[in-house]
Amino acid sequence: MDLDAYSAAHRAEWDRLTELGRRRQLSGAQSDELIQGYQAGATQLSVIKTAAGSTVQGDRLSVILSRARLRFTGTGTNVLSQLPTFFLAQLPAALYRLRWLTLAVAASTAIIATLYAVWATNNPQVLANFGSPAELAQLANQNFVGYYSENPAASFAGRVWTNNAWVAAQCIAFGILGVYVPYIVLQNAQNLGVTAAVMFAYDQGDTFFLYIAPHGLLELTAIFVAAAAGLRIFWAWIAPGPRTRGQALAEDARALFTVAIGLVFVLFVSGILEGFVTPAPWPWPVKIGIGALALIAFLAYMLVLGGRAWRAGQTGDLAEFEAGSPRVFAG
Repeated sequence: MDLDAYSAAHRAEWDRLTELGRRRQLSGAQSDELIQGYQAGATQLSVIKTAAGSTVQGDRLSVILSRARLRFTGTGTNVLSQLPTFFLAQLPAALYRLRWLTLAVAASTAIIATLYAVWATNNPQVLANFGSPAELAQLANQNFVGYYSENPAASFAGRVWTNNAWVAAQCIAFGILGVYVPYIVLQNAQNLGVTAAVMFAYDQGDTFFLYIAPHGLLELTAIFVAAAAGLRIFWAWIAPGPRTRGQALAEDARALFTVAIGLVFVLFVSGILEGFVTPAPWPWPVKIGIGALALIAFLAYMLVLGGRAWRAGQTGDLAEFEAGSPRVFAG
């Protein structure tokens, strides 16, 4: 094939396609012409590449086609421009949807932990299963408090942040299985109950609550939210309602996985509290007050801002343009 002759024969078409691709506004006829020109140009580019491989003419035509394609497909949304929508609408709406399930997870954890604590406290043989009297005494009198200050505050905060964020992400990612989240909730409640039993057995019950409260109010709430999101994803394909199971799972998983992203920031704050506030030599009312303020701020974000976003029609899911149409219809 004579590439120069082929290019000369179609140059007018390519120039017209370039002109249409540069216009700010197109009429209906011009839009049709743009699409027809694009289709023809794509065929011509294929011919050039097949016959001559990579060429200057082929590269020029490829650029023209790229510009034309952007005219009828549009450009992607700038990520930075999506941040306000994500943090002021999508994320709080997703959190708001989980409010009652989060409360249920919190209540279940409190009940299970209390039962474990009462059971272990009233049965010395149960406590003996968790260590010798010397080991339990060391835990209650030294290790529990020393845990918060045995490492530099910054590294300790970073470690608990990444660990808690990983647990939260797992709750949401593996929630679809239906068994992982109850296992995490049970394990977490058991650890709280047994630790409380040991502390109370050695007259350190006040120490337990004083050291848990500054960071635990926000940290535990974040874990409860993650567990609620995982359970909600599981329930989406168990009871999809009027939606298909695939549609329900896709919509709820997309919407609620945004919670995992949001909880990274929430758990970062709780990590800062655990690393810098809990072991600080400040009055306990000050430290617990800081933790309470952090929790109140999160609940306001979840319930007040989230409720407003929910009533405005937000669900936490992507818009249909980004998510894709849930169904394909024949035209």
